[in-house]
Amino acid sequence: MRDILSDLDLGEKDEKLSDPVREVQIGLRKQLPKRFYKEATAVSGDDGDFVVALDGKPIRTPSRKPLGVAHHKLAEAIAAEWQAQHDKIDPATMPLTRMVNTAIDGVAEAQEEVFEEILRYGGSDLICYRASAPEALVSRESEIWDPYLDWASSMGARLVLSEGIVHVEQPPEAIRAIAALLRRYATPLQLTALHTLTSLTGSLILALALAEGQGEPTEIWDAAHVDEDFNVAQWGEDHDAAERRAKRLIDFEAAHLILSAHRS
Repeated sequence: MRDILSDLDLGEKDEKLSDPVREVQIGLRKQLPKRFYKEATAVSGDDGDFVVALDGKPIRTPSRKPLGVAHHKLAEAIAAEWQAQHDKIDPATMPLTRMVNTAIDGVAEAQEEVFEEILRYGGSDLICYRASAPEALVSRESEIWDPYLDWASSMGARLVLSEGIVHVEQPPEAIRAIAALLRRYATPLQLTALHTLTSLTGSLILALALAEGQGEPTEIWDAAHVDEDFNVAQWGEDHDAAERRAKRLIDFEAAHLILSAHRS
């Protein structure tokens, strides 16, 4: 069977890119292929994983590795992405497929580099940088963000706050505690999901809180947008910004689904 996914989400590789996650996800440059299959299903693979099959034929990643995951429900969710395609196959609407591709073809070969990339968010975490005014926003940030900082502190990560955008150096012991928590997520797919969450929220603490079940997805998502929602309440919503946020939410929910599958 031809390598379907290489036609979907890999463009020409940019040798200047250093982020293995971005290296795999860069693309969407080719013309979208037509849907050529009738049914997408989750089936048992040769290595004990569950793979996605199109009309009974297992699909592969761009590197021609089986597109397999350890959990059947997750494989079913990936198959559902393929089943939901219409006349054309659009990887932009298939976040689970993209993340699994990334995990297998990129992160699996560079786990430590991705780990370090994620950990860097802990040094400049969104929820450590607070507004100085207006008072309503200051109060709102404290109300929403402080419980997550308290949780991080209970895990040994006592983070320092800053006002505005002035960088603050976090204590080494706090970063070590965050690193120890992050080490719990050792598989390439878990790291891919956490990389996605930290990128989308700007906060490793929020990403880890979600992974650890310390908040509902809607609560974590809203916590990542406290400042944005405050501005919307004051000045109204920008249509284009709302559209971009809705697209990011789809990836957020897919990453959460991956982490939830590993907890079950």
